[in-house]
Amino acid sequence: MEAFIGIGCTMLGLLIGLLTFRRNRDKDVKADAAKTAVIETKLDTISNGVESIRIDLKANEKQMDVIAERVARVEESSKHAHKRIDNFKIVQEAQ
Repeated sequence: MEAFIGIGCTMLGLLIGLLTFRRNRDKDVKADAAKTAVIETKLDTISNGVESIRIDLKANEKQMDVIAERVARVEESSKHAHKRIDNFKIVQEAQ
């Protein structure tokens, strides 16, 4: 009779252990899935931010090109203005 009680308790312990293992395994899978979803969401957000920065950078490069072209024109115009001013001074001094 004691053998049957020992075997019964062993079988009951084995059953409880297996059920606990399955339950915890399912919880771990759910927790891992949730963590993975959060990480993927964050990566998508970072990816969108990087793409936005890339677009802004291209726009800034275009603006810099336009500004550089305008500065070159202004410098050329100021050279001509200085030459005219020098010529005007020479005419003024000659009078």
